[in-house]
Amino acid sequence: MDALPRRFASGDDRVTPQQYVQDKAARSGSSFYYAFLFLPPERRAAITAFYAFCREVDDVVDNTTDMSVAGAKLAWWRKEVGSAFAGEASHPVMQALMPHTRTFDIRAEHLMAVIDGCQMDLDQSRYLDFAGLQRYCHLVAGIVGEVASSIFGRSDPATLAYAHQLGLAMQLTNIIRDVGDDARRGRIYLPISELQQFDVKAHEILQRQAPWGYSERFTALMKFQAERAHQSYDAALALLPDCDRRQQKPGLMMANIYRALLREVEAENFQVLHQRISLTPLRKLWIAMQTNWRGR
Repeated sequence: MDALPRRFASGDDRVTPQQYVQDKAARSGSSFYYAFLFLPPERRAAITAFYAFCREVDDVVDNTTDMSVAGAKLAWWRKEVGSAFAGEASHPVMQALMPHTRTFDIRAEHLMAVIDGCQMDLDQSRYLDFAGLQRYCHLVAGIVGEVASSIFGRSDPATLAYAHQLGLAMQLTNIIRDVGDDARRGRIYLPISELQQFDVKAHEILQRQAPWGYSERFTALMKFQAERAHQSYDAALALLPDCDRRQQKPGLMMANIYRALLREVEAENFQVLHQRISLTPLRKLWIAMQTNWRGR
């Protein structure tokens, strides 16, 4: 399977692995990118390469319409991770990441867990209850938070719990923002038990029709989701030890950007079925700068 980008695979020596992952991160427009800007060079290089890996495997699921092809691509990535940790990385993302794995304790099992989370997207499109959704969030966000906190600088073991809780909060925010986008792909991450609790029908979400899709029932359901996300942010911040607060500033930048996004969705009264609410790049940068100045 040819998983390499054409320019890189063709032997164009103008595109180094480091340039490839930098371009991948910059093009994504993610809130993560703005936090990376404030890191010293080695840590910035490590988190950029790790983020690029996460984007690559996530794009397999989001950008491939044939599920069998997506499954084959994820299987390729599993082999590539194994080969890379055996000293034979072939993809530019892994070539950029491997020099940092020992320094920042990035292990193959971390990368495999992220792939497992993406595999869940292929294997199921509904979650019966919040406990099931939490397992998914642990793989696609909690593990990412764990690796990121190690790259940023983690001295207290308690920071690990903070990183996982913050990952959960941010993933819940993504789920709230992306209800319409996910429905377009036939997925509903809101737990079935909670849809039933608020008498919201799956077909109402999947049809993504405005304005009737925005019922009082739907709004009540989304307020419930947002409150849980806010509680997760509060719980995460309470878990962060003071000794690691300065090092974990990039994570706090991301938390503040994502929480601002959550509040924007709330201000728009959860109009997420027909549109994707977002923050402007300038606002993300401003929030990151404010967090850097205040330290929280």
